[in-house]
Amino acid sequence: MRPPSDWLETLPRNRLMAEMSLWSADLARLGAEIARTEPFTDLYHIDVADGHFSPALLFFPDLVAVCRRCTARPLDVHLMAADAVLGTQIRQFADAGVDAISIHAENENLKAGLDLIDSLGLVAGIVLQVQTPVSAAAAFFERIGLLTLLGTRIGAKGQTLDPQAGNRLREARALIAKRATPGRIVLCADGGIREHTVPDLARAGAETVVMGSLAFEAEDLAQRMAWLHAQPVERQEALHE
Repeated sequence: MRPPSDWLETLPRNRLMAEMSLWSADLARLGAEIARTEPFTDLYHIDVADGHFSPALLFFPDLVAVCRRCTARPLDVHLMAADAVLGTQIRQFADAGVDAISIHAENENLKAGLDLIDSLGLVAGIVLQVQTPVSAAAAFFERIGLLTLLGTRIGAKGQTLDPQAGNRLREARALIAKRATPGRIVLCADGGIREHTVPDLARAGAETVVMGSLAFEAEDLAQRMAWLHAQPVERQEALHE
């Protein structure tokens, strides 16, 4: 099961999108959790951490391959891996069937990692930690289709959204709008995604938010998603001309 090859370009532009974080799913019922959320998700977010770049140990290729068998929605791996294993892990998760791999601007091997992701025919993305200037990604805009700004520290759940998250999204949106090359870059907010933070993040320019407990622990998922899709968003056409 795979999405169409042009999945990035066909993602919705007229509403806030949901990128469901499978870290928050009931992993003992992963297939059922994917089936339950698939009608409401635009793409799935899979956090992968090696215990070195990030303190957590999260997901592995065989588990991601199970996800691939369960859905045709795009799978975006957020790869938190040390430089020594970055290339190996990119290849392993590509073999597992993912559609996009987002790597960190803080990786010294960032350029080589983007080259490898491109050579494997996948959508490349860049992730920025809260302390990394947004401008650090600008030189690579022609290489990527996803730009993710973290609003919390990596590798831990339940943190409060960084107070600069909105300003960083606005800065990223402005930089994307000024780029010389065509092609879509989807701007994503990840971390601190709560009912009281989503409206501000959407107004600041986020096109998609990484939903963990906000989706998987919702009493009424259909109602929660209707609320998400009704959020006012900045018009995104200027970002993709």
